[in-house]
Amino acid sequence: MNEIYVSCSPHIRAKDSTQSIMRDVLIALVPALIAAVVHYGIRPLILVAVCVVFAVASEYVMEKLCKRPVTISDLSAVVTGVLLAYNLPVGLPIWMAALGAVAAVAFVKQLFGGIGQNFANPAITGRIILLISFAGKMTDWATGYPDAISGATPLAAAATEGAVLPSLSNLFLGNINGCIGETSKLALLIGFAYLLFRRIITWHTPVAFVGTVFVLMLLLGKDPVYQVLSGGLMLGAIFMATDYATTPSNSKGRVIFGIGAGLLTVLIRVFGNYPEGVSFAILLMNIMTPHIENLTESKPLGGAKA
Repeated sequence: MNEIYVSCSPHIRAKDSTQSIMRDVLIALVPALIAAVVHYGIRPLILVAVCVVFAVASEYVMEKLCKRPVTISDLSAVVTGVLLAYNLPVGLPIWMAALGAVAAVAFVKQLFGGIGQNFANPAITGRIILLISFAGKMTDWATGYPDAISGATPLAAAATEGAVLPSLSNLFLGNINGCIGETSKLALLIGFAYLLFRRIITWHTPVAFVGTVFVLMLLLGKDPVYQVLSGGLMLGAIFMATDYATTPSNSKGRVIFGIGAGLLTVLIRVFGNYPEGVSFAILLMNIMTPHIENLTESKPLGGAKA
């Protein structure tokens, strides 16, 4: 009589590697970088290069110090550097961008064991560290740049009575102020479509995240389309709330994560001191991810009760 073995998934292994996944993420991020260069000039390229160099260097040094295998070829540190740069204002001093990259990789990622072991998204945490440490510079959208890009961001303008708000078309195309990777929603949606096509991410978290913000802002009497197209909501929902290591691995968990992040974003935007709440919302939900996983994990067929 043949024995039947019961085991947990995965039973079928995909050919994807960390390097191939990170490469696809980088390709998906290219349209947003092109849009930033068109809007701001060469400066976004400089910020991205600095963040990538210091992120990769930090990973190499920390892995050498900790006597772990060097994994810089998997491109995960490159993705962290690019995402951090996308969350920075164009006029941020170079040394601050470098410091943020070191903090993101050395402290948030490598001190917890490296890729897959960190409890929080490194790029998001790096941005929050910079925002708390250098609030003035992190909210200065015009330092050394022409009047065409000076002034408040759309979310800050919306919180100011009597301020002139940009049109929805400008919000969608990126003719606005903001962090270098969040301005053009068209570019971000192109990247989103590519990631879905390549099956790198699923729709669950981004749609739940953005949809929750839309519905709650509508119920609160705010313009939901303006809120969705403003700030870092789409950048965060597509590229950072879908991080494999710090977000749930199953569909139910991803929906819960997205709804929770959307709720926190609305609470911070409407009732908090910051006009933007995406980074803090994702970080808080990163902390909740293990609990969401426990609530939504599937019981294997034939598995014993815990």
